[in-house]
Amino acid sequence: MRSQSLEDGGAAPWRDQRLSPTERADALLPKMSLEEKIAQLVGVWVGADASGEGVAPHQSDMISELPPWSTVIQYGLGQLTRPFGTAPVDPVFGARSLAASQAQIVAASRFGIPAQVHEECLTGFAAWRATVYPTPLSWGASFDPELVEAMADRIGRSMRAAGVHQGLAPVLDVTRDYRWGRTEETIGEDPYLVGTTGAAYVRGLERAGVVATLKHFAGYSASRGGRNLAPVPMGRRELADVILPPFEMALRLGGARSVMNSYAEIDGLPVAADRGLLTGLLRDEWGFTGTVVADYFAVRFLQTLHGVAGDGADAARLALRAGIDVELPTVDAFGAPLVEAARRGEVDEALIDCALRRVLIQKIELGLLDEGWQELPDDVASLRFDDEVSQDIALRLARESVILLRNTGVLPLPLGSRVALVGPVADDPMAMLGCYSFPNHVGVHHSDFGLGLDIPTLRDELARRVPLLTYEPGCTITGEDTSGIPAAVAAAAAADLCVLAVGDRAGMFGRGTSGEGCDAVDLRLPGVQSDLVRAVLATGTPVVLVLMAGRPYALGPEFDAPAAVVQAFFLGQLGGQALAEVLTGAVDPSGRLPVSVPRDAGGLPSTYLAPPLGRRNKVSSIDPTPAYPFGHGLSYTTFEWSDATVVDPREDPTAWPVDGEVRVRITVANTGERAGTEVVQLYLHDPVAQTTRPVVRLIGYTRLPLGPGEVAHVTFGVPADVASFTGLSGQRIVEPGDVELRFGRSSGDVAAALPLRLVGTERQVGFERELLTSVRVEPLVAVPQSA
Repeated sequence: MRSQSLEDGGAAPWRDQRLSPTERADALLPKMSLEEKIAQLVGVWVGADASGEGVAPHQSDMISELPPWSTVIQYGLGQLTRPFGTAPVDPVFGARSLAASQAQIVAASRFGIPAQVHEECLTGFAAWRATVYPTPLSWGASFDPELVEAMADRIGRSMRAAGVHQGLAPVLDVTRDYRWGRTEETIGEDPYLVGTTGAAYVRGLERAGVVATLKHFAGYSASRGGRNLAPVPMGRRELADVILPPFEMALRLGGARSVMNSYAEIDGLPVAADRGLLTGLLRDEWGFTGTVVADYFAVRFLQTLHGVAGDGADAARLALRAGIDVELPTVDAFGAPLVEAARRGEVDEALIDCALRRVLIQKIELGLLDEGWQELPDDVASLRFDDEVSQDIALRLARESVILLRNTGVLPLPLGSRVALVGPVADDPMAMLGCYSFPNHVGVHHSDFGLGLDIPTLRDELARRVPLLTYEPGCTITGEDTSGIPAAVAAAAAADLCVLAVGDRAGMFGRGTSGEGCDAVDLRLPGVQSDLVRAVLATGTPVVLVLMAGRPYALGPEFDAPAAVVQAFFLGQLGGQALAEVLTGAVDPSGRLPVSVPRDAGGLPSTYLAPPLGRRNKVSSIDPTPAYPFGHGLSYTTFEWSDATVVDPREDPTAWPVDGEVRVRITVANTGERAGTEVVQLYLHDPVAQTTRPVVRLIGYTRLPLGPGEVAHVTFGVPADVASFTGLSGQRIVEPGDVELRFGRSSGDVAAALPLRLVGTERQVGFERELLTSVRVEPLVAVPQSA
């Protein structure tokens, strides 16, 4: 690494670690030429496939004219795009290759600045032979931010050890329409659950030294018709109250250092060109000082898809002015078009300097301009992306996210029973993986390399635990062939019990039934799987319906027929084991729904965050009541909730100051014969407000493991700020008036309601408001068990 400036021959102040990152960046920036500045604002996707068979549409359009490597790096380079996530590469070989590229970048440019390296990491480091964790919907189902944080820390450590500095995760989109293919990438349909879980992921990744990148800022998940990259007809109030809070939480509570723009256009304005959102809100109001990176090809899309820019230079100008600092995945509009436009005076160089300053500060914070920076990690020879610690976390998270929706007593599976396992996802390892896992995202294009991991299927794991197991697929996940259904029916009819596993296979842009660009027309199961379900149920054999999917599916009346229903959302590489353990009773189910399960496949999907007119009413013939509501989930034991009370020592405990906190408590007892985990949820009901409000919304939760007979007090401390919403003025307010805090087993199952009254004058709050409800658990003396 160079230790001196090539211009002055002396010590370079931008390498002086006694100075602050800002001072070091300010010392370097004026010495750089226009070409050197702009080179720091682009990435290069050296492994991208120009054949048109790559991971994304339009990819070949954008990379087909990439200059030779020596030309690309002659002035330096801002980022390297996915050196591990473009093709299967051995971890050690990949790290050595990346180090060689970095050495070339450092040697080619005057100031010897390494590239910042980014990778996808939503369900783990998206690299060959890296642990594949459960998808974000499973994180939400676990209601366990601490475990998600431990997962992210593990992911970050593996990335940093390989020479990667930035991860393109987490996804903080709040799902608004389950037909959207990327529902599997969301944490759920509630902003508090998404925000608390997402912030935990950010903390883990950042603690490992990797820059977390919040996606997709903002509004992407609210597209019209659930179509990917479609216009968003959302109002600013929905944006403020539903979409933005998770980003606020991840910035304030997680410390994320990067944000990626959304592809969306909101009310006709593409986010990539929205200065009010990317600068006015994100930077000026929220005080964000990190980098904003473009979603892949989003800058050029301003011209080619949105039609708000005339050419590449115009697109670059709009994006820079809006607040995008770095063009990803590869050099395009921020390359020659931007250089030429700046030379002609069509783009103010001050915009370039502003973006560059943020990029340099981040590189300095990462140590890339420090003396002694090394291209190759010291322990590269022992580099592994999948180890026992990572697998343990993946398994624990998978176990916690399995949701028991219905059980008439058939589960756990009785010992010695003859069990028929039926369904197309039961023996498919890919049915465990989300679309951004390496095997699904990239590995499908390199079948000769194999999965790179041992991914046992549900059939593999049940066969180890159930001696009398038979298997018939019945049908494929997609397609119209029903010829396998009779054999599946015969197997079910001959068994004491049938486990029927149906669902999705994730993919990209039409190559799957779930995932980016794999949107659904309605919420019927893909292919002829619904026919299979009906045929097997008609046998009369008790059926355990297992849904392994990337979105909730509506099965209509069939939901009432199975003896048990289990929901799982792409559980990761050890999901087969987790499912088998829950089905056989080795693990008690403790997951809760992060999304509602609709009853009607054809009705417009709607989440539980609905005002009164969004619920069942007399003015519409459509009943949107879900089959199972947000937060629902059962256990193999039983819990009793009692003694809900306000515990504040005020003269009037129902009076809740608009600038204060209220503490409420409930007692929960495990009244069953085995250990289990209850998820205690707290909801706010605001019956009268100046704008319509959701009937209930989640404002607090905790996982509560209890042994047989154990009892605990659960106390929530709720700041009034948590009750805030966007009022008539367009500002976020805490409004005085009557409210209820509801303890719920789910959003639709209220155990107790406490009437309260927010008192005082209307109070305006902003980005610095209190975001979290505190939780305190006090174990009590165990309840004596009867003989």
